[in-house]
Amino acid sequence: MKKLLYISASPKPETESVSKQAARTFIQRLMSQVTSYKLDELDLYTSDIPMPSHQHFDRQSHLVTGGIYEALSDEDKSDVDKMNTLCTQFQEADTYVISAPMWGMSFPSRLKQYLDCIMLIDHLFTIDSTGFHGLLGDKERHMVYVQSSGGVYPKIFFGQMNYAVKYCRDIFKHLGVSTFDPILAQGTETPGVGRYKALEVAAQDMDDVLNRLSGPHPMPIGA
Repeated sequence: MKKLLYISASPKPETESVSKQAARTFIQRLMSQVTSYKLDELDLYTSDIPMPSHQHFDRQSHLVTGGIYEALSDEDKSDVDKMNTLCTQFQEADTYVISAPMWGMSFPSRLKQYLDCIMLIDHLFTIDSTGFHGLLGDKERHMVYVQSSGGVYPKIFFGQMNYAVKYCRDIFKHLGVSTFDPILAQGTETPGVGRYKALEVAAQDMDDVLNRLSGPHPMPIGA
């Protein structure tokens, strides 16, 4: 079975969250087309996501082990164990769906906290004398980023006004994820658009993404 990891980063319940509603619609449609997926869900606001701190690492992005680990408090040991578990869960997935609202032109800090937990050397990437090398290119992986926003931000301005999409596209490309597709539910607070129209427009993005993911040759990041 392929593993589909759904990571939600909104504090709202799904009944009130446009990003979660759009992501749920996409996931249901994807799983109806690609029946080999097994779904794993991680809600960043109801799950225990550690706040990485210096005592959890013996050097940059290396979690402590051995005697250093044993010397930690029970709480810190639990945090290290959880970061290992979260990283392994991410490593094992084939396709990722992240849903998040746009906050301050980016995403909620809870998502960055999660990324800080899983960005571990020798797990998702390595660094040597030639630079940074992602380790997720060992198999075909796909990232779908579902974002809701009160305003409407043309895709041409991602770098200037929609930092969340650009940041996620860049980081997952460097990790080796094969494709990155944004699905945008924009204008939820914009007169003449609103949440329902925003979800309708997002559904059009879904059609293109579903066609790529259910086909034999998805378009690589940056193509």
